[in-house]
Amino acid sequence: MSSNHESMLREVKVEDAIGMILPHDLTQILPGEFKGRLFRKGHQVTEADIPALLSIGKEHIYAMELQPGYLHEDEAAQRMAKAIAGEGCLRLTEPHEGKVNVKSEIHGLVKIDKAFVDEVNALDEVVMSTIRTNTVVEAGASLVGTRVIPLIVDEAKVAEVERLAAARREEGFTLLEVKPFRKLRVGVITTGSEVFKGRIQDRFGPIVKEKVARLGSEVVDQRFVLDDSEAIVGEIHALLALGVDLVLVTGGMSVDPDDRTPGAIKQAGARVVSYGTPMLPGSMLMIAYLGDVPIMGLPGCVMHDPYTSFDVLLPRICAGDVIVRSDITEMGYGGFYQC
Repeated sequence: MSSNHESMLREVKVEDAIGMILPHDLTQILPGEFKGRLFRKGHQVTEADIPALLSIGKEHIYAMELQPGYLHEDEAAQRMAKAIAGEGCLRLTEPHEGKVNVKSEIHGLVKIDKAFVDEVNALDEVVMSTIRTNTVVEAGASLVGTRVIPLIVDEAKVAEVERLAAARREEGFTLLEVKPFRKLRVGVITTGSEVFKGRIQDRFGPIVKEKVARLGSEVVDQRFVLDDSEAIVGEIHALLALGVDLVLVTGGMSVDPDDRTPGAIKQAGARVVSYGTPMLPGSMLMIAYLGDVPIMGLPGCVMHDPYTSFDVLLPRICAGDVIVRSDITEMGYGGFYQC
């Protein structure tokens, strides 16, 4: 404990300790029944605690009295959690052992301002720990945990966190939010003569439908075509005429002569964001847009690998993100999932 904290430590009668902070754990012993912690270090004494303290023989205790300009760890953690949470589908937990969590109240895609989090953690004695941005979360999931290192912290450090948060928001940044998933109408085009002619069973369709449904959307139509560019282009336009919000073209994404999907997506008039991603598995995925409608060419790994580039980009599209080239570039760092 620092000298500032030691100067706040004094012996007091338990009746006079209300509002003060315990500098160490207090143990209760009930012979043959219980031995353990009655109050933890950092507990702020309330009037309701007095009988319990007297029951363990504590008529006097050592307590820390907060001096002006200092905060107890619980209040510090609460203020930092409020600073990042702002408003929206978020809730704060009660302090527990000096930590406060921010939780999601909905199923959606979390967005976190990494630059702000880095600024906070560059400060001394404060901690802000988060999950990764663009993570799919369920209602009740913990997104952020805040705490301070000492039991009592200089209020100026927490005020600096609040100032940084306000400054980022003034610049137009959203520090933390959970974007709800939209209910998209999805069209699927499955290419390949082997499926079209019934030589093998379609394996793409069930997997894609499950992944789409998990995010609250629905595959409204699935078309089967040969590896023929004109046929694929025709089905893309047919699905767009039905008013789908997303087109998924499965198969035909490699460099083999019969694999026509990438060329057909371009031929349909789509603006290609990227053919290929720096993620493994899923490097052969294509993402393009025809007007405002995203079109994705899905490589074969989607059928057999549990997590691919498709699983990274699909939630973002369902949450309303427009994918740009820099989003694809950033997938390489941390994107090696293939053993």
